Amino acid sequence: MESSAEEYTAFEKKVSRTVYFDNLSPQVTESVIRTALDQFATVKNVKFIPNYIGPSNLPQCALVEFDSAKKAKEVISMVGQYPFMMSGMPRPVRARHAVMEMFDDRPIKPNRKIKVRWLEPSDPEFEVAKELKNLTRRHAAEIEFLHQLQLKEEEKLAKQQEDTLKVHYKKFKMIEGIMADKTAQRLARKYSLNVADD
Repeated sequence: MESSAEEYTAFEKKVSRTVYFDNLSPQVTESVIRTALDQFATVKNVKFIPNYIGPSNLPQCALVEFDSAKKAKEVISMVGQYPFMMSGMPRPVRARHAVMEMFDDRPIKPNRKIKVRWLEPSDPEFEVAKELKNLTRRHAAEIEFLHQLQLKEEEKLAKQQEDTLKVHYKKFKMIEGIMADKTAQRLARKYSLNVADD
């Protein structure tokens, strides 16, 4: 009994130093998370939460354990204050404190008793349970639809970013060419302008 209490206490400490990240791009991997967050705190462990309700290209969620609860609070505060992107996607990541129910390996709380019963159609609670089940399915369908819209918007934004980068790259190449062949210096002398050589 004492060992289970100690195990549960250790688990509570682990939860206190763990941050739940969601709205992660499907391209985000463990190494991406470690690289992005190691600048703020030491990442001890990363665990992705599987998506059981829809296609694999939906946003991901992850539990990230840091070396202390204080560092976990600092990371949550930092992500809350500024739009924080991972993997170059136009999708700001969200962060909040992890809760025990997010862990599939959580130990049983000492002295906890749970009663479970199967509802028969004649049970007065049966209709309520059936309505909750239908509501859950409807919410899952709505969430999937919203995620599809979000993914389309992200693809559009990513394309805009790519096009903007290409335009800037062409401008810089043109400026570099004008500076290299001394055209800028000749024009500067002709119009009495100062142009830096570098």
